[in-house]
Amino acid sequence: MGGGLPDPALIALLAAAGYLAGSVPFGYWLVRLLKHDDIRRHGSGNVGATNVWRIHGRRLGLTVMLLDVLKGFAPALAATLLTGELAGVLAGGAAMLGHWRPAFMGFAKGGKTVATAGGALLGVAPLVGLASFGLWILFFVLSRYASASSIAAAASIPLFAWLLGEPWPVIGFGLGAAVAVAVLHRANVRRLLAGTESRFELRRRAAAAR
Repeated sequence: MGGGLPDPALIALLAAAGYLAGSVPFGYWLVRLLKHDDIRRHGSGNVGATNVWRIHGRRLGLTVMLLDVLKGFAPALAATLLTGELAGVLAGGAAMLGHWRPAFMGFAKGGKTVATAGGALLGVAPLVGLASFGLWILFFVLSRYASASSIAAAASIPLFAWLLGEPWPVIGFGLGAAVAVAVLHRANVRRLLAGTESRFELRRRAAAAR
């Protein structure tokens, strides 16, 4: 690194940048800008892509999803290229933290970190990210439960990381992401066990669209 910052200071700087990137509440801001609405007043009350999709449709939901993926991917990739996997997973984890408790919303409740975690994983270990995303698609097609698909995909990350020979920071990130996603979906788990969890609809129902 030449005469630049020592590694611990650089890693801390990259993690801080990851947190700020994760704190950008695209779901909240875009709904405010384009729909003049507060997404927190609807559905699950969070600002993630799933809630935006349910309330305001596929186009806006997909846009938020891609942006939420990007805010995990960009800092994780940059940190990985500059320093290595350890910095990459710390920056990606910080982006997840920012998405959950965004500084730009006064640290109020944000989203459940799934898309941002996926983006971070793609930045650090693309093959693991693609494998977990494939599992998410499979579970979603079979069940139509976004929550169950997210929990299953997150739980698969450390396994795929180990099978693909990724270094310990990636495996550790996978374990942390699996726990975080499960904890943030604990209300969904209770509804799944009770049989009251709503299946995801690719198109809004007519009543919701009016």
